[in-house]
Amino acid sequence: MDFIAQKHRLQHTEGIPSPLREELLALIEQATQAEQKAAAFAQRATHAEQQAAQVQSYADQLRQQNEKLHQEVTYLRRMRYGIKSERMADSTQRDLFEQDLDADIEALQAELDKLAAASPKKEAVKQKRPGRLPLAAHLPREDVLHEPASCDCPECGKAMRKVGEDVTEKLSVQPAVFSVKRHRYPKYACQACQSIHQAPSAPSIIDGGGVEHDVLAWLLVSKYLDHLPLYRLEQIGERHNVPLSRTKLAQWVGRTGVALAPLADRLAQLLRQRRCLHADETPVAQLAPKTGKTERGYQWVYRSNDMEPGPRIVVYDYQPSRQGQHARNMLAGWSGYLMADAYSGYQALFAGGVVELGCMAHARRKFFDLHAARPTPITTEALHRFAQLYEIEREAKDMCVEQRADLRREKSLPLLAEFETWLNETSARASPSSGLQKAIVYTLSRWPARVRYAHSGDLPIDNNAAENALRPVAIGRKNWLFYGTERAGHRASCIMSLLATAKLNGLDPYEWLLDTLNKLPTWPANRLDELLPLGSVIQV
Repeated sequence: MDFIAQKHRLQHTEGIPSPLREELLALIEQATQAEQKAAAFAQRATHAEQQAAQVQSYADQLRQQNEKLHQEVTYLRRMRYGIKSERMADSTQRDLFEQDLDADIEALQAELDKLAAASPKKEAVKQKRPGRLPLAAHLPREDVLHEPASCDCPECGKAMRKVGEDVTEKLSVQPAVFSVKRHRYPKYACQACQSIHQAPSAPSIIDGGGVEHDVLAWLLVSKYLDHLPLYRLEQIGERHNVPLSRTKLAQWVGRTGVALAPLADRLAQLLRQRRCLHADETPVAQLAPKTGKTERGYQWVYRSNDMEPGPRIVVYDYQPSRQGQHARNMLAGWSGYLMADAYSGYQALFAGGVVELGCMAHARRKFFDLHAARPTPITTEALHRFAQLYEIEREAKDMCVEQRADLRREKSLPLLAEFETWLNETSARASPSSGLQKAIVYTLSRWPARVRYAHSGDLPIDNNAAENALRPVAIGRKNWLFYGTERAGHRASCIMSLLATAKLNGLDPYEWLLDTLNKLPTWPANRLDELLPLGSVIQV
């Protein structure tokens, strides 16, 4: 109400007695002051509401920051001390310490047996022991005959005859045994023509190197498959009184790597003939020249798709950086389906005609990390939906391509459509800066690429094949720490590609490498494919 206008009108209105006029003016003045106070109170209330909103916003920010820090701390603790597997909790899973527990139980049982044997007053109770697994049938057997001290009966002295035998098999191992092979080349002279004949020298990867191929195979497998640095191999030689200097070992590695390089190059060519590939990369350290410090390089890996016919192939490619140009160089001229993570370095390939496949395991990992930090009904539901998709993949594992495609169209595609709807609805309710919102945005950002596998029967659901191929690199760098030079990184990639491919195809890496080194010096170049560790001859 406009009390000032009322007051002005009252002052100029005639016929109103003065006492009443004064009383009305006093009431109007009081009403005016009350209105002003109410306006001031309303203003302060509005200001208080704004301050409360700011405090609430700040509290929400602190809560989200606290949740984020809690998730990061939980994740780092799990990576440092806990189980890294993304499997859902299962009461049947073995505990991390169960192996030590088994060893302790067996040690206690041995001590009890020892005490029971030393106590003549008590009859030892025969414990029921778990059955022993049979030893592998392919292992060579060596018979050790244990004859009695005499073939005459100790009771009556008469001759005994064999009526049977008990056979006990025990696993045995012979550590590295060094020996020297003396290659003798007799000379034969012909008196008729006055000539001398002698067998040609045995071909070798390293002429005049004074080393057999079995030593080279042992050296490369130990270094690049078992991740033993050269100084440890030098120590192994010392224990056997065999001088193996690191310099000499390094020279053998360098020359053998050059000999094997054509095989690794051919392996990469065959890999690029596949329709679908996996790709990933991981950092490794490289020693910087003249500084004594290390720089960050990257070990790239390219892996064949297990759902395609043919042998499995894995190719490593060391590069001094993570630039996407390295992937473009490796896959130059190739077109097909590429399974990779969300790294931007692959985007140029996708823009150039390569079809992108998104890794479902990477998306699941975002929700799993949230769930491991603080389980909620939403993260539980998300993981349950991922588990349904992977259960279908387990069901289709042994199916042919057509059957797998039909199963995915029947079961996976409807689940994926429901999953996308659920993600969008959950995103609308989630806080914009929360970890849950980030996980949802990450999953939906490449949704067409993530669900592309379900429209076929021979495309993978995730990039686990490439990640598994990089696990040996992660283990190895804890032992050898860094590559000494960029060339050393390329050499390691070459040798690791061959040994890892042999292992993937069920070959014994040492046996394959030894056989290849024996054949390689005299092997014709046009039959190089027959030496590749693919389990069979590749016809091209």
